[in-house]
Amino acid sequence: MLIYAQMCATEKRRRRKRGQLEDPNRFVVINELVCEGCGDCSVESNCLSVVPKETPFGRKRTIDQDACNKDYSCLNGFCPSFVTVEGGEPRRRRGVDTSDRLAELSAGLPEPDLPAVDPCYDLLVTGVGGTGVVTVGQLVTMAAHLEGMGASVLDFMGFAQKFGQVVSYLRIAEDPAGLNQVRIERASADALLGCDLVVSTSPKASSTLRRGHTRAIVNSAEMPTGDFVRHRDANLRAAERVAAIRDIVGDANLGTIDANAAAARLLGDTIFANVLLLGAAWQSGLVPVSFEALMRAIELNGVAVEANKRAFVWGRVAVARPEPFAALVRGGESRRDAESLDEVVDRRAGFLVGYQDGALAERYRRLVSRVRDAAADLPGGDALADIVARVYFRLLSYKDEYEVARLHTQKAFLDSVREQYGPDARLRFHLAPPLLAHGKDARGRPRKRAFGAWILPLFRVLARMRRLRGTSFDPFGRSAERRMERRLIVEFEAFVDDALGNLSADTVGDISRRAALYLEIRGFGPVKSEAVETVRGQLAPHAIIGE
Repeated sequence: MLIYAQMCATEKRRRRKRGQLEDPNRFVVINELVCEGCGDCSVESNCLSVVPKETPFGRKRTIDQDACNKDYSCLNGFCPSFVTVEGGEPRRRRGVDTSDRLAELSAGLPEPDLPAVDPCYDLLVTGVGGTGVVTVGQLVTMAAHLEGMGASVLDFMGFAQKFGQVVSYLRIAEDPAGLNQVRIERASADALLGCDLVVSTSPKASSTLRRGHTRAIVNSAEMPTGDFVRHRDANLRAAERVAAIRDIVGDANLGTIDANAAAARLLGDTIFANVLLLGAAWQSGLVPVSFEALMRAIELNGVAVEANKRAFVWGRVAVARPEPFAALVRGGESRRDAESLDEVVDRRAGFLVGYQDGALAERYRRLVSRVRDAAADLPGGDALADIVARVYFRLLSYKDEYEVARLHTQKAFLDSVREQYGPDARLRFHLAPPLLAHGKDARGRPRKRAFGAWILPLFRVLARMRRLRGTSFDPFGRSAERRMERRLIVEFEAFVDDALGNLSADTVGDISRRAALYLEIRGFGPVKSEAVETVRGQLAPHAIIGE
């Protein structure tokens, strides 16, 4: 039985694109410095447009505006980092101006050796719903029809499979009589066009690959899955998934490209990633139809024709001219390795100066230095010092009313919103201030309210009052949450003192594991309280977190 409750996300996006449904001029943004990465917004909304974002201060959340369906349920997450922007005109990304470079790099591209269709060519396309996987299959089969060949496509997908698994079986023969079925048999695929790593390594997809025979090109971008909703720190293990595909097809038969990053940088929208990957597959000799037929198929599709043609050609360039292509995608920036411990400490100490003062930053440095010196000669000692540096910073810089106000009024955040949505955009901050509480929501939590830009002057006053934090004059310091946060700092310092007294090569691993548990204490209000209770149980009998 299928019960219709509301218009599904896919249909809503389809109607908005066709102008049949109003597209609200209201956008949700997240102030990443306020965000704790607790994942409550994902739990509340069950939405994969709330995507993880890796930052120097850990994993946070951001809104994928290209995929957002604007149901605004993420605002119900108990977090003050959410800001809605109304009335502004979003600046659509256009990508970098690379028209001259595209013409230069695409000139004289070598023609690939197209694969033989004897008697049938089986191409497997994998990806996630809502990103154009089905469109890729339609383009290839239409191109085959234009060339007089027989072609079939079988798409496996469910209802409203936005971000759900999509597997397309494409079979191409010299004439329709050569197609006796539409499904690709087990271990029979000639090529894999992997638009998503997770789906490409699923049993349904990997069972069709033939060891040493199937050739593959895979998008290495990490796209969110349902695991990110259920587990805030979910890891796609991208390297392991690529290795699994390589183990089947062989190193010589596998190509990878971060098509999402390339499409965003060069074309201004990740929606072109799959067509870009199709261009790379064609240049690699994985698609048995001509360039002219594919261009005509794009024209007949009638959607963003010129942009899709450019995406296809950029895919060709990625394979034929990999070095200049990679330089363009990076934008001239060299890759950064993971931060050293000194960089981790310096970044956080500098932040603590703005958070409170130099004395707090020095307190932070002293504790980390003690751990670093004590563990210097032990295996795993650097890892312990790194964990302590991250945990202690998070505990010291708890986000009270002063800090939320300071971060929301930072020039970098406000300027980025105005740059993206224009100077006329109106901001609304979604908060649940304890002094202005007005009832409970459906989950029994304090109800959030929206505050207009008029609150920014009050934020600035609050930010200047941060010197009162923790003193007898602190009007917010007597709440249960603030007392708990201050006790957490004292507890962790006691934990470190006890750990250093028992530190050895045999105990350093267990101490690191226990210290890392404190990183699970995130969020605001009831979310943070629940996290404290959970960590308390995991640390027992060592925990001394008081009521």
